[in-house]
Amino acid sequence: MKKTLIIAEAGVNHNGQMDLAFRLIDAAVKAGADYVKFQTWNSESVISKYTPKAEYQKESTDANESMLEMERKLELPFENFLILKEYCYRKGIGFMSTPFDIGSAIFLYSIGIDIIKIPSGEITNLPLLEIISEFTCPIILSTGMCEMHEIEAAINILQRKGKKDITLLHCNSSYPTPMQDVNLRAMQTLKEYFKLTVGLSDHTLGVEVPIAAVAMGAEVIEKHLTLSRKMEGPDHKASIEPDEFAYMVKCIRNIELALGNGVKQVTDSERKNMAIVRKSIVASRKISRGETFTPDNITVKRPGTGISPMKWYEVLATKAKRDFDEDELIEL
Repeated sequence: MKKTLIIAEAGVNHNGQMDLAFRLIDAAVKAGADYVKFQTWNSESVISKYTPKAEYQKESTDANESMLEMERKLELPFENFLILKEYCYRKGIGFMSTPFDIGSAIFLYSIGIDIIKIPSGEITNLPLLEIISEFTCPIILSTGMCEMHEIEAAINILQRKGKKDITLLHCNSSYPTPMQDVNLRAMQTLKEYFKLTVGLSDHTLGVEVPIAAVAMGAEVIEKHLTLSRKMEGPDHKASIEPDEFAYMVKCIRNIELALGNGVKQVTDSERKNMAIVRKSIVASRKISRGETFTPDNITVKRPGTGISPMKWYEVLATKAKRDFDEDELIEL
């Protein structure tokens, strides 16, 4: 099975502080993630001064400040992403960041980012999609808050230049997402309809959903990572901490092994038990030489080292060529 790409979504959980960003990268490396992802934007280019905060943001940040004021505190200057990218590569983990405006997208592409991740909120941002369609790197597209026709429109824009390497992430943009709203089967619908690689951007509490998603065919898993869910900030409460993230990675890797190749056959690990667990045809009482085998003098018992019970009718009506003790394996 192809290895699942696991993205540790550091996002804005650095709270605008580089020391926390470095610690998030270290935590992602230790947990076994393939990539750590941040978010890149210019606050004035993305948010008008009239934009209210989402309810979940009000619960974990200053309820009196505007979204613009909050985002200014969380925003990192472009040059810091070059530092983070270099730090990631030194640590042996891939670097990603999500652009929320055209200038950020062009900047990230200019520094040689491996993959461009388009967030759910930008799936109807036609000018941004058109710019990204010019890029040659792979694209990951989140689909939270989307109807099928909106996803299709975005894909059509991205594919105008012939781009083929697009991955769709099923997503619910509620922080945290209630279990009854996850709708994992929609991920399979995306795969069947668009014929593209699919995965999951998960905002549930815990790790059950991303693990289940891998069993259902997800090839990419994105999950928010925080150093502590008790920290102040908009996304910490919908994130998981380093130990839980590491557990999720371990479970996903185990699921990858468990899925196997789909061929039903005896494995090496179980083959050694076949002789013990299966049964053979044995004497149910003492049998004398020349006596005819009947249901009254033979039966089926372990071990499976003798004649298979599948040959039961071949054995019946034949004669014993020697004496047999009770429970002795029958020979013809």
